Amino acid sequence: MNGHKVETFNDKLKDLHVIFHGPKDSPYEGGVWKVGVELSDEYPYKYPSVEFINKIYHPNIDDTSGSVCLDVINQAWTPNFDLVNVFEMFLPQLLLFPNELDPLNPEAAALLIHDITAYEIRVRDYCARYAKPSDVGIDEPEKKSTDEEESGDENDENDG
Repeated sequence: MNGHKVETFNDKLKDLHVIFHGPKDSPYEGGVWKVGVELSDEYPYKYPSVEFINKIYHPNIDDTSGSVCLDVINQAWTPNFDLVNVFEMFLPQLLLFPNELDPLNPEAAALLIHDITAYEIRVRDYCARYAKPSDVGIDEPEKKSTDEEESGDENDENDG
């Protein structure tokens, strides 16, 4: 899967962790999640099990277990679909267009229905608290600010 970091775990080729980035132009943008995927022996004829490992705030994702309520994955799955469809179409669409009428997280659904601004603030807060690259084991490159570079040069001049 191009653009997605995929690792096996439990020494099984059918148990995967996939690094998933929130869709652009959404409250999830900038968030990074580790998503657990379990492929059954019947895959691709049976849908994969998908769950978010680190927390995400969404009406159709259980806040405690991270399990995903997604009809395409659970009910409408066909062997024509694969994991690329899950991570490049189904999950981004779920985040962009939640179904508040079929919630696994009733609190998120109610907030989305009654106050979309507060819902988006909560989503961004969860991203900042639980969905940083370091939360999924990605080292963030250290950025050296212009001030640090200038002060480093000044120190060299003062030493000589």
